[in-house]
Amino acid sequence: MKTDIHPKYADAEIRCACGNVIKTRSTRSTIIVGICNSCHPFYTGQQKFVDTAGRVDKFQQRLAKTQAVQAEQATKKKKKV
Repeated sequence: MKTDIHPKYADAEIRCACGNVIKTRSTRSTIIVGICNSCHPFYTGQQKFVDTAGRVDKFQQRLAKTQAVQAEQATKKKKKV
């Protein structure tokens, strides 16, 4: 067998956005998650809307920028012809 081929396996922390910290072992020292068992709606029985990253807003902003650039390019093509 080869020696020293396995990654280091040490104590680690899993940190949730709600503030919960779980101690475990992993190859990474810190793991950050958005939802854990303390705040997940399935375990708590309470529904809540989770969009911490603002992904919908970011998508809509990118879409607006793309449409603006496409409209600008379309007007430039019309002017050249």
